[in-house]
Amino acid sequence: MELGAIAKLNSNLPPFLLPLLFLLFSLSMATDTLTRSQPIRDGQTLVSARGIFELGFFSPGGSTHRYLGIWYKHIPVQTVVWVANRASPLPDRTGLLRVGPAGELLLTNGSNHPIWSTDPVPFSRSVGQLLDSGNFVLRDAADTLLVAVAWQSFHCPTDTWLPGMRFSSRFPLGLTSWKSSADATFGDYTVRLDENGLPQLILWGRSSPVYRTGPWNGLRLSGTPEMKSYKSLFTYAFVSNENESYYEHELNDPSIITRLVLEQTGELQRFIWVNETQSWRVYWSAPKDQCDMYGRCGPFGVCNSTSKAVCKCVEGFKRRSAGNWTAGCARRTGLSCGNRDGFRRVTGLKLPDTSTAIVNRSMELEECRRVCLANCSCVAYTAADISGGVTGCVYWVDDLMDLREFPSGGQDVYVRLAASELDEDDDDDPKLHVPADKNKLIIIIVATICFSLFFLQLCLYILWKKKLQEKAKIEKSESLSLLGFGANAAHSSMSIDDGNSSADLSRLSLGAIAVATDNFSEENKLGEGGFGQVYKGKLPNGQEVAIKRLSDSSGQGLEEFKNEVMLIARLQHMNLVRLLGFCSQGEEKMLIYEYMPNKSLDSILFDPTDGTTLDWSKRKRIIDGIAQGLLYLHKYSRLKVIHRDLKASNILLDNELNPKISDFGIARIFDGNQEQRKTKRVVGTYGYMPPEYAIWGHFSEKTDVFGYGVLLIEIISGKKISCFQGIKGSLNLLQYAWELWDDGRALELADPLLGNSYCKEELLRCVHVGLSCVQKNAPDRPTMSTVVSQLGGSNVSLPSPSQPAFQACDSQVSGDLDCQRRGNGSSNEVTITMIGGR
Repeated sequence: MELGAIAKLNSNLPPFLLPLLFLLFSLSMATDTLTRSQPIRDGQTLVSARGIFELGFFSPGGSTHRYLGIWYKHIPVQTVVWVANRASPLPDRTGLLRVGPAGELLLTNGSNHPIWSTDPVPFSRSVGQLLDSGNFVLRDAADTLLVAVAWQSFHCPTDTWLPGMRFSSRFPLGLTSWKSSADATFGDYTVRLDENGLPQLILWGRSSPVYRTGPWNGLRLSGTPEMKSYKSLFTYAFVSNENESYYEHELNDPSIITRLVLEQTGELQRFIWVNETQSWRVYWSAPKDQCDMYGRCGPFGVCNSTSKAVCKCVEGFKRRSAGNWTAGCARRTGLSCGNRDGFRRVTGLKLPDTSTAIVNRSMELEECRRVCLANCSCVAYTAADISGGVTGCVYWVDDLMDLREFPSGGQDVYVRLAASELDEDDDDDPKLHVPADKNKLIIIIVATICFSLFFLQLCLYILWKKKLQEKAKIEKSESLSLLGFGANAAHSSMSIDDGNSSADLSRLSLGAIAVATDNFSEENKLGEGGFGQVYKGKLPNGQEVAIKRLSDSSGQGLEEFKNEVMLIARLQHMNLVRLLGFCSQGEEKMLIYEYMPNKSLDSILFDPTDGTTLDWSKRKRIIDGIAQGLLYLHKYSRLKVIHRDLKASNILLDNELNPKISDFGIARIFDGNQEQRKTKRVVGTYGYMPPEYAIWGHFSEKTDVFGYGVLLIEIISGKKISCFQGIKGSLNLLQYAWELWDDGRALELADPLLGNSYCKEELLRCVHVGLSCVQKNAPDRPTMSTVVSQLGGSNVSLPSPSQPAFQACDSQVSGDLDCQRRGNGSSNEVTITMIGGR
């Protein structure tokens, strides 16, 4: 309501109500500026100019304490990015934020006692302003250009780093985690910029380092080579001079909402807001594996998370202790302290801890080597900046700590060794010892050879490019025709909105895939199924992928190939497997997926040894993630998709055991308000099929709900529906679960491998939801929206389930061969849908 509207009501309202309306209006009025005459009370807020951020009082979690903080205004789940009074929470709602008598920001309680404040300012009239960046500033009221800013929240961060913030030596507070989700006071973990030696960011747990980003090398932080793939999102900057050292980043696309958070668990997580799912998605996290843990392999020990032997010594060193890698490595041969020592180049490394290193940015690398060699304490050297060649000098006079090896994106470090430990190929920099009178002759010879090779390569490149363009035209025509994107695309039932579903996918040649899979070697074979084989591959950029090669003898291969390319190319969700590209060349048809190192859910869940790694918290996260993925398919994706083959072998697990739904070969798209379809060709896996689909071929979103219910019971029990060994006459796993539930003994369904890791109420709720999903009649089953709310809220009431649908489901009836390899699970990391019997 506007003030003019209130004035118009004057003639129609009793006189005593008009002042009350003005009071209510002033209390609810939101502005971005705090002045001396307009303080903020509990219940009122400041809102940034474009309505992105909001400042006010809040209580986190189930706490009754009140904090002054900043959060995103239009994000449904309150996401706090800054807290003022972390050390002194208010016990009640009497808080008041105002501009104090000395121009400072002042937070007081109901007794007018100061709880939190900034320093006095030199302005005659100051105001507080909340900016659209999330920065709360205290400025001169006459300065609208934000030149005279006395204080800003970006210089006093809490647990969240927003675009535009700096990790700075001038403001050394850094990030500090919350104590818990309901307690915003100072937790156990901090991230600070360590400007000693070569500046770097270090995550501390109480008094010891936990994780280190590595120093800035001119291109990126040396311990995070994945930053090179984030250039499209962020612009990074690192500045170090005599006045200040700082690291910051800015968003290239201001419409993206992102934040970096130091969690209470000590994990750094980069979140991006996804409008489609109305949820935060984890984009990056650290520490991400054991090699990110500080000093994992000790002094002079190198960590490699992709190797069977995680730790190894730098060549020329030997392990100190057979049973303890934290002791690190020692030299095999002592140094002589003179020109008889030399250096071995170790490639692809995260730079060692540089907090004790000596840095000279104006020194060239050759001079750096000489300085290190002349210093008997120097153990290694490298370049300080690799952005434009190699410049600057960093050398260490102490043990090399926290070394890590990267498959790509690492840096060269020159480690000092005794002469007897050096080989002919080691970098003892012979160019420094070349006589001066031979330099010109060497330069002429090298230049002549280089020019000749360049001219030859140029000619070969022109010929190769011409043939490649001709070949690409033929392959593109074949590929588009195969996928229904040719002249008749408009009449294809498989085409989608723009008829170009492969536009964002990489199209790889057969030769490139043959190289990536070592010519489809048996060592790289991950498994096989009804549609072909799956291989592990490595692309030229170092990315590991899973490649599904469709079998020539499969009568279903072409249809499923088209279906998966067209569907997955338009589906983007953190709980769906990501299709990276495809290949169609001659008779070969292949799909390239992201590689899932933890394979499929059944390979862990149904294995008596690996199953112990899935405690209840991990299983609950998998349960919730699958539900979120299905909810996206049914409701939030631009195409309503019915998967039709949801089972444990089609759930892939990433590094952090996050679930991803895979294999869309038999998935179907629903048009408009269509609720149900019928097929004459029933495909899938028995045990996961609801009766109406297995018998009559009717399928709908309730088909997936049934499969999800079966999968939920499997995850709880650790038993496979098609390999269930009857207990006390139970026909199958669903009947056994129902009988336990009906007898009030549902907790006996819990997998013995869970031990006491589960919450009884939470497990019972999951069993209840699972039984509701496998009801005989489709209308009696909940939608995935209801399932997600039932799983996530203890206050959500659940209807009592009736006896579910039972099916005879042994390995002979189902055609499921997993029972014959029980204990190993599925061997496929990107699984192939099996055709079930009818």
